Amino acid sequence: MDVNKRIIRVFIYGSLLPGQHNRHVVDSFVLHAEEGRIAGRLVDFGPYPALVRDTAAKQTAAFVTGQWITVDRNGLAAMDELEEFIGYEENNDYDRIWVRDLDNPGLSGWVYVWPDDRGFPPIAATFWPDFYAAKISRQSLA
Repeated sequence: MDVNKRIIRVFIYGSLLPGQHNRHVVDSFVLHAEEGRIAGRLVDFGPYPALVRDTAAKQTAAFVTGQWITVDRNGLAAMDELEEFIGYEENNDYDRIWVRDLDNPGLSGWVYVWPDDRGFPPIAATFWPDFYAAKISRQSLA
C-alpha cells in the first residue's frame, strides 16, 4: 500500500470548513466528510478560530461543532503546513492531538488546538461559520 494513500481522519472546525476561506487547502484531498462534535471551546483570532481544550472548557462542558474529514497523508501535510504544525515537542502555532467525537465515540482522529486561549476572546457559538458570518455582518454595518 502506498503510504500517501493511507487514510487519516481530521476534525475541522474553522476556516477549512466548506464555504470558508481556507477550504481550498483540503478540497482536493477530502475523501469523505461527516458532521461531528468534540469537547472544547473556540476563541476568536480574527479571520479564524482556535480550539482550546482547557479547564474552562471542561468546567462548562463546552463543545465545538464541525466536520470530520478523511484525507490521505498529503492532505494531512497540507493542513500541518497551514496550521504551522512542525512536529511534536516543537514550537508550533497549533498542536495536533487525538480526539473522539462526543456523539459517536467510535469516531476519532486528529484536531488542531491551542493549549490555552492566548488572551483572545472566547466565542459563545459552537459553530465558527455562523459566528464569523455574524461578525462580518456587524463589521460591515459599522
